Amino acid sequence: MIGRITGILLEKRPPLVLVDVQGIGYEIDVPMSTFYYLPVVGETITLHTHFIVRDDAHLLFGFGTEAERSVFRQLTKISGIGARTALALLSGLSVADLHHVVATQDAFRLTKIPGIGKKTAERLLLELRDKLDVDADHPVVTTFSTGSETDVLNALRSLGYNDREADWAVKQLPRNTSVSDGIKQALKLLSKEK
Repeated sequence: MIGRITGILLEKRPPLVLVDVQGIGYEIDVPMSTFYYLPVVGETITLHTHFIVRDDAHLLFGFGTEAERSVFRQLTKISGIGARTALALLSGLSVADLHHVVATQDAFRLTKIPGIGKKTAERLLLELRDKLDVDADHPVVTTFSTGSETDVLNALRSLGYNDREADWAVKQLPRNTSVSDGIKQALKLLSKEK
């Protein structure tokens, strides 16, 4: 029903944003993967949306990319996975990370997401294996081993860099870099870019 919204960003309170569209303020829940890329308050924003009508609420979810919305829709089709759990998954993993997790059947990584236990993680991997095109359209960066790459990305994000900056820095690092060296080198690269 509501597939896309363009308007002025009025508020940012994770996971909620308020967008003014010609005098109407829409409260939209967004995953952190979208939240990191939001412009400053007062600027124009466009979000791909998914509208859910329940007996007790009308909920609007927003996504920075069509790929995020598509994955969200796939997740909510899985038995036992509601909109909030799907939002948590997309907040903890980027679309590319989720494709990699499914391709490698990494249940442990899914269990690090709040609300995802071992059985739910295994069900997600089983259900998504055939629904996500894990090889063709979503190549995964293999600069590091998966654990090292993730640790460096998480460290950069916790230092205030957004996903785009962190991903760019990680892609510049040489193969087999340790986590501590990777963080140091990434910080040097990012300080030169600013």
